[in-house]
Amino acid sequence: MPANLYETDFYAWTLEQSKLLKEGDFKHLDLVNLVEEIESLGKQQRQELRSRLGVLIGHLLKWDYQPEKRSKSWRVTIREQRREILQLLKENPSLKPYLEEAITQAHESGLDLVVKETPLDYRDLPEHCPYTLDELFDPGFPTDLNPA
Repeated sequence: MPANLYETDFYAWTLEQSKLLKEGDFKHLDLVNLVEEIESLGKQQRQELRSRLGVLIGHLLKWDYQPEKRSKSWRVTIREQRREILQLLKENPSLKPYLEEAITQAHESGLDLVVKETPLDYRDLPEHCPYTLDELFDPGFPTDLNPA
């Protein structure tokens, strides 16, 4: 295995590392880069959680602060993000203790989304996330989200 395969052909590097692991050939593994990539995978899961929460919070804020502009698209986005977040947490239950911190960080992204997509400004919106954990994941919240 070329010493610089990690830099020159990442995909080939992953195939080679996988092959070495399956064969139990641990002495030829690129441990430095393998450790880095595994750590990166965990960080990606946290980032995905924050990103999806930001979109969810942003759309809930748009729903609450612009009732006259509510759309089917917003409704579907809220539903989709809830479903994807719950699936992410099901597949990665160790992310659950990180939820409160993720919500705090995601609220900032949600605010950015609202300010970017609406005439509202930061001063018009809550400084802290106004939604409880239960509300964020309750398919019946807000009560007027689902058409009769």
